Amino acid sequence: MRFDTVIRNGRWFDGTGAPSAIRDIGIRDGHIAVISAQSLDVTDCHVIDAAGKWVLPGLVDIHTHYDVEVLGSPALSESLRHGVTTVMVGSCSLSTVHVDGQDAGDLFARVEAIPREHVIGAVDQHKNWSNAEEYIAALEARPLGPNVAAFIGHSDMRAATMGLDRATRKEVRPTKAEQTRMEHLLAEALAAGFIGMSSQQLLFDKLDGDTCRSRTLPSTYAKPRELRRLKSMLRRTGKVLQAGPDIQNPFNIVSQAAQSLGLVRRPLKTTLLSAADIKANPWLIATMGPAARVVNKLGGNFRWQHLPVPFEVYADGIDLVIFEEFGSGAAAMHLKDQVAQRNDLLRDESYRRWFRKDYDSKFGLRVWHRDFFDAEIVDCPDTSVIGMSFGQVGVDRGGLHPVDAFLDLVVEHGTALRWRTTISNHRPEVLKKMARDTGVQMGFSDAGAHLRNMAFYNFGLRLLRHVYQAQQAGTPFMTLEQAVHRLTGELADWYQIDAGHLRLGDRADLMIVDPARLDGSLDDYAEEPVEQYGGLSRMVNRNDDTVSAVFVGGHAVFLDGQPTDVLGVHRTGSFLRANTATAATRISLSPSAASIDHALTEVAVRL
Repeated sequence: MRFDTVIRNGRWFDGTGAPSAIRDIGIRDGHIAVISAQSLDVTDCHVIDAAGKWVLPGLVDIHTHYDVEVLGSPALSESLRHGVTTVMVGSCSLSTVHVDGQDAGDLFARVEAIPREHVIGAVDQHKNWSNAEEYIAALEARPLGPNVAAFIGHSDMRAATMGLDRATRKEVRPTKAEQTRMEHLLAEALAAGFIGMSSQQLLFDKLDGDTCRSRTLPSTYAKPRELRRLKSMLRRTGKVLQAGPDIQNPFNIVSQAAQSLGLVRRPLKTTLLSAADIKANPWLIATMGPAARVVNKLGGNFRWQHLPVPFEVYADGIDLVIFEEFGSGAAAMHLKDQVAQRNDLLRDESYRRWFRKDYDSKFGLRVWHRDFFDAEIVDCPDTSVIGMSFGQVGVDRGGLHPVDAFLDLVVEHGTALRWRTTISNHRPEVLKKMARDTGVQMGFSDAGAHLRNMAFYNFGLRLLRHVYQAQQAGTPFMTLEQAVHRLTGELADWYQIDAGHLRLGDRADLMIVDPARLDGSLDDYAEEPVEQYGGLSRMVNRNDDTVSAVFVGGHAVFLDGQPTDVLGVHRTGSFLRANTATAATRISLSPSAASIDHALTEVAVRL
């Protein structure tokens, strides 16, 4: 048998959790043709020596906001270079399937910290689709780097159906025709192969633009009846609901988990944002895993999404989404003019009293720990404060309140003031417990969003390092095979997509990792300009020696840390439709096509 590529002598992991082994792998026509303990014929083929290295299925990233970037830069190289060969878009109720450029700009820009003008430009330039099937065709007409799977965003459907203004008014409910239209759009997307719908109840995600500025996302205005009818379609078809709960309302979190229960009906597959060891609420993480297990034992199908690394964020001045969660912070974020309007506000003493009151309030569920002593200045025109916390700056300036020290520096230096803090996932022992928890899914990278705030493109490698180093130290908390399974096959099987496995007949989506380079380089800070966003410098990860090769569909897209000539020129990835699989994966194909046809027929009757 002749091969296109042979990977020799690597430690092969198949993504199922089964024992790994030293094998030669032959790739032909984009699939795994042979997995052999014996040497393969390498005549006239590309040969990669993987001795001492690991050959893994490509990683699956279940939470990205690449919806805009994939239109103009479909290679998505920042994920690929770290071995992520499948990404999911359409998270947090946001997608670009139905809205126009202006509405997409208002939906994505402030929530996901993507420049609004570039969101508008990308959608207006590239949008040639009017429904879910045409959207898929448009993606596949581009030179996709990784595979893409998609949620349909509830805010997308609601804004396109009702208009963004009506969709974000508390007193307005969809008409009967509008409700039916949203149900039709959802059924259409599910029939096309979308993995489900994303919704949002988190109230500090705010709109950009002028008309609806600072209102929350359209999905947050939906009443129970509207959501119940949409969720029933997901339940019947076995598709997934991704939801972001209102974290300041414990009842909302409980109800979101409980909705997964089937009892006398089919369970609703639900994945909730997110399981995090939050500094502000250290007790909360202890309740999440047990809650998921209880729901699942009672017949539900519920998972938390989890970022398996410390959640470290950076900010330029006051531009960081965590300030949206309390009144005084949201008031500053509401103002677009940083030099005049915003600075006038930040100087105002009554405003500062308001901010100090919000800062000193330690009650209730929240994301940010609100501790400026736990916030390090990493860059500033005033070099004397670099390396200090805002709290220490206040002490050095005669005992200023930390809020005043922070606001003084923001007023003086604006976005030239850069600082960082860790919000959650700071305790390694807790991360170990979450990595083993069956109610938790590995993946919450937010890739493609918050470009100046965080970079978790290599989260999978950092989990592997955690597992490997514990093993090397003689204190293992899970096997490498289990860790690989959690990052690959477990996710692909739950979302019912053809990915995450590396067995005979599977598509050749894989990465080769040098375990000797699972080191401190994974934590290094780096920035890279994004041409699509006008050269905006975004945070990235650069640990090119760790991943020696990445393949998608049998094509080498990264070798020795560098993109190959095929990347961005030829399509290597595909749109992965839910409930489709190769013979090798043996995933139960449910729901049946008939059940989706039934959903479409039901909506058609209502129309």
